[in-house]
Amino acid sequence: MPRLPATLPAKAGAFSIFNIVFAVPALIVLARWLWPLPLPLWAKIPAGILMLAASQFHLWSRLSSGSVFAPEFPRLVVILFNWAFGALLLLAVLQVMVDLAALLTMLVRREVIREPDALRYAIAGLAAVLAGIGVANALRVPPMKDVTVAIRDLPPSFDGYRVVQLTDLHISRLFTADWAQAVVDRSNASGADLIVVTGDFIDGAVEMRRHDITPLQQLRAPDGVYAIPGNHEYFFDYAAWMRHLSGMGFRMLPNAHAVIERGGERLVLAGVTDLSAPSVGKPGPDLSLALRSAPANAPIILLDHQPAKARDAAARGVALQLSGHTHGGMIAGLDRIVARANAGFVSGRYEVGGMTLYVSNGTGLWPGFALRLGVPPEITRFTLRPMA
Repeated sequence: MPRLPATLPAKAGAFSIFNIVFAVPALIVLARWLWPLPLPLWAKIPAGILMLAASQFHLWSRLSSGSVFAPEFPRLVVILFNWAFGALLLLAVLQVMVDLAALLTMLVRREVIREPDALRYAIAGLAAVLAGIGVANALRVPPMKDVTVAIRDLPPSFDGYRVVQLTDLHISRLFTADWAQAVVDRSNASGADLIVVTGDFIDGAVEMRRHDITPLQQLRAPDGVYAIPGNHEYFFDYAAWMRHLSGMGFRMLPNAHAVIERGGERLVLAGVTDLSAPSVGKPGPDLSLALRSAPANAPIILLDHQPAKARDAAARGVALQLSGHTHGGMIAGLDRIVARANAGFVSGRYEVGGMTLYVSNGTGLWPGFALRLGVPPEITRFTLRPMA
């Protein structure tokens, strides 16, 4: 299997954090679910080993490619790892809930109770089914989601203008050329005037993803296809990816803007780099630079992979910000934790200081945790209307 260059961020610190954090669900399941079951030791030991192995999916990913972000296994193996890891996580949560319920019952009744074995088997079955549903939801080609946005001072020529947003594609061993082609076909059939990609195209180096990302060069819209980098582009030789994406026909907007004209009227499309850029020695997001020399009084649409700085964009007069990065939280309930790490923004539409912020759930998903429960993927089609 191809390995990433040693310069990529398969960092020991990140590796250790992934290992420790993702081992916790397996340890909970081993201690509170598997060990109390009336099974012979010869059955418990291999089952426990398999659970620990599944919990270390990100270790195996790092060994396969040099990065926890790019598992280089056959697609079926990546799917099975995601299912097994997801089932472990869900089973750990369900077991903790059962334990808390049992503890509360004991406190109320003032007597010791034993959790029924049948209940343990039932929650294991439920976790396995939910994980399967979650992986299937993550892998499907997203439906088109329509969103109408009222834009302040929108020129009449842009009334009804359609913008399609793709984001967080994460082209990888999991989201392959066939999936990418289906996304392209759906996007091209959307009637969009403009297509934008708000980062995280890939997981892997150019030589690893060259074939699977190729269908994206077929994206077509009358006013072009524009894009910005996400944090994952910085994990895998940012400069090489910017050259490759530009060569595929994407008009990249790293701290830059373009002017869309119709009937002598104008719309500004601006883009910024990702917040993670300075950590690898690249320029961070600079909205002032992106808007330098932009025509005055033209409505501004901003592409910013992460939504955390939306309030700053609103203060600069941006009318509409399109973001991704959060994957919508992936699992209902988990979205509250993800929101806290993104200034409260996690999924859907927000009104921020007179600006509309839209945070997409994502078109694809990081192959290291590909589950969706109650948070569907999306291709988003925006229709612009003048503000009443």
